[in-house]
Amino acid sequence: MGIFKSNKSNLSSFQNAVENRRTIYNLEQEISISDKQLEEIIEHTIKHVPSSFNSQSTRIVLLLNDNNDKFWEIAKETIKNKMGPDRDFQPTADKIDNFKHSYGTILFYEDEEVIEGLQNQMPNYAENFSIWSTQTNAMHQFAVWTALSTEGIGASLQHYNPLVDTAVADAFDIPKNWNLMAQMPFGNIRQEAGEKSFNDVDARFLVRK
Repeated sequence: MGIFKSNKSNLSSFQNAVENRRTIYNLEQEISISDKQLEEIIEHTIKHVPSSFNSQSTRIVLLLNDNNDKFWEIAKETIKNKMGPDRDFQPTADKIDNFKHSYGTILFYEDEEVIEGLQNQMPNYAENFSIWSTQTNAMHQFAVWTALSTEGIGASLQHYNPLVDTAVADAFDIPKNWNLMAQMPFGNIRQEAGEKSFNDVDARFLVRK
């Protein structure tokens, strides 16, 4: 594995990528790269993002074309049934339809079989493996999100789990031991994100020398 020396240009490029990644809700039903390039971004993330004890527990499902539409229809129907007839479902339907208006959706999972195996191997750490698994999944989410952003592709992170888990697993033949963590609709940016406010960094960052 090669090692490169850090320099100001590399750091600046990385920081710009982190800064430019934003939550984009209004997306186009197209992207600026090929499906092959999209798959390569996800494959690179799966291969290189770290995990506790090198567990490699994160699983990712890429939904495109009719499968993207199918996922959001499942979400809409599931939430509608959950809310019941006495509540106004239209605002929620409009929100879900907006996510459906995207090029695709990335589903982020954790393999519970891997986590349970580590818990059995190292019982002293058992209660921590679920926490570390969530952290691992979050790193995958951020890496994919930021990589898409560098290509001018917008995305947002949604959480219709666990309500949709069973129906989605059945619809897309997802292994039962995969636990859905988040959904990321993505596409070229139809409407840019607004201004972002920041809390005082000094209140969130301590230095002890």
